[in-house]
Amino acid sequence: MKISKKIITVVIVLVIASLSFTGGFYSGKNNQKNTCLASQDFVYLASKNSDTASSSDETATTTKPENVDFSLYGQVWSLLSQNFVNKDKLDAQKMFYGSLHGLVSSMDDPYTIFMDPTETKEFNSDLAGTFEGIGAEIAKKNDQIVIIAPLDGMPAQKAGLKAGDSIVAVDGTSTAGMSADAVVRLIRGQKGTNVKLSIMRDGLTKAKDFNIIRAVITVKSVKLDFRKDGLAVLRISSFGDDTAGLFEDAVKQIQAKKPKGLILDLRNNPGGYLDAAVTIASDWVSSGRVVSEKFSDGTLKNYDSNGNGRLENIPTVVLVNGGSASASEIVSGALLDLKKATIMGEKTFGKGSVQSVESLPDGSSLKVTVAKWLTPNGNSISEKGITPNVIVKLTSDDFNKNRDPQMDKAVQQLLKTKK
Repeated sequence: MKISKKIITVVIVLVIASLSFTGGFYSGKNNQKNTCLASQDFVYLASKNSDTASSSDETATTTKPENVDFSLYGQVWSLLSQNFVNKDKLDAQKMFYGSLHGLVSSMDDPYTIFMDPTETKEFNSDLAGTFEGIGAEIAKKNDQIVIIAPLDGMPAQKAGLKAGDSIVAVDGTSTAGMSADAVVRLIRGQKGTNVKLSIMRDGLTKAKDFNIIRAVITVKSVKLDFRKDGLAVLRISSFGDDTAGLFEDAVKQIQAKKPKGLILDLRNNPGGYLDAAVTIASDWVSSGRVVSEKFSDGTLKNYDSNGNGRLENIPTVVLVNGGSASASEIVSGALLDLKKATIMGEKTFGKGSVQSVESLPDGSSLKVTVAKWLTPNGNSISEKGITPNVIVKLTSDDFNKNRDPQMDKAVQQLLKTKK
């Protein structure tokens, strides 16, 4: 049984990418396990040589409890197959996977789940930052579905969609009263297929139809901007496959520019690879512990800084909110405990448990909670999250009116404290 490399994340949902203000989370996948991005599905994948690689094909088949009659399963299967009124609709594979979903859900742990091959494929694609759609951020603002930004070079931009456009219908289906998630499900689809969006914008007296061919969309997880006031803003949307390399490039640019201060924006970041989180934190933490894992027997496994510390002398504010989870909490928690940055915004989600995801022979996978992770000071953030040094709320009215008081406060603090 093969085990993937280490990550701590939520299932990263970048369907087209939809930005839903409600709860402050990215959202939009069309399977049930992902209906609430930052409240359901955070994971940790153990490496092949990890101490948490606790099972194998051999041990997995030798743990039957003596007090359970497994023949009952076969009896129920047989009775269903013989007596169900709509026999022609029975799907043996669906029945089998359904039974595995039920088995795993009996653990009463929202982070321990079974994923069938389709769900596993989507999960892996999300971690890679790829999906099939049109390539645009959307959100619900003032009761309308609005395009926040078409991604550069993607089908939405090529078709002529613009930031601020309102999507009034998808393939003739009105979006009135729909959530951003629901609209995402309508827009998302197989690459090479067409989707028709009916758009209203300033200057139009009636909706204009745009036919867009869906494609494979790749979203970069790191974005760096240099402001005219001398500050740098580094936005990390997830800790995915491309994050370490993009972050390395960003650090080199920051070193060359020598900004007055740095804003690390981890808002709505659901997590990602553990190694990437440790590497990124290490650019503010030149030595010592970044994060620890605590297992059921009380043992600890520590992850120390790699010693870079290239950004530790740049005044830094880290922006977080209720959508900042798992790996993003590792980074913010380390910088908070070690006093390497000011944490600003709203309390983080509070995902402090650790899972091991194991690949199964048919392409499905099993995610099991195996440990908790702790900040450098030994604190668990499970269910309570990380409370910022400076609390700054972002209201729905702020969002609807394109205000960002959290970013404004970060800029104000860095410019005020810079000598």
